Amino acid sequence: MPISHLIFDLDDTLYPPTSGLWDELGKRIIAFMIERVGIDPAIVNVARETYYQTYGTTLRGLMADYPDVSPDDYLAYVHDVDLKQWIDPNPALDEMLAALPQPKAIFTNADVHHAHRTLAVLGVARHFETIVDIRAMNFENKPRPQAYQALLKLINTPAAACVLVEDSTRNLLPAHALGMTTILVGDGLAPNPAIDFQVETILEAGEVIQKLTHHE
Repeated sequence: MPISHLIFDLDDTLYPPTSGLWDELGKRIIAFMIERVGIDPAIVNVARETYYQTYGTTLRGLMADYPDVSPDDYLAYVHDVDLKQWIDPNPALDEMLAALPQPKAIFTNADVHHAHRTLAVLGVARHFETIVDIRAMNFENKPRPQAYQALLKLINTPAAACVLVEDSTRNLLPAHALGMTTILVGDGLAPNPAIDFQVETILEAGEVIQKLTHHE
């Protein structure tokens, strides 16, 4: 089936992990768990890792264990950072996306507000007609299968016609199982049969997509 839609993860995919932004967001997550939820600082890192491994996100774990936690409060608190301290406009990324004519969507466990702000700072917001965020998934975050079903419903496209670009192997596994073409951004990871292509940078992902679609 010809590729008709391009799906991109947001954080640590459209900008490199070396930016430090995700580390800063991680500090905000820990602070929220301690200050707003009241989790003991001595166990907070273990709790966060347990939530990530069990649920895919800290928020999902907190919602399970602490029903009074407000997802809106969590998302606002965690993403309350000055993005310009961590990421810059990326003209090369803008050019790469412009060269790919297929409709594009963001698929993120963050919220739409953070996505809009991040895309604006990077200077690439104009390329994305759809943002599938944590609320659009009804908080059924990646890598939970329901997240991918929500994505496909919102973009009204079969999985086999999609490319998913991600920095997380775990988040690519369900996509591959559904029939999406998968591109992992990042190096130093063990090969996985669910990864169709692996590149070091987001710009190289554009090169892969160009080759894939050029021969259709």
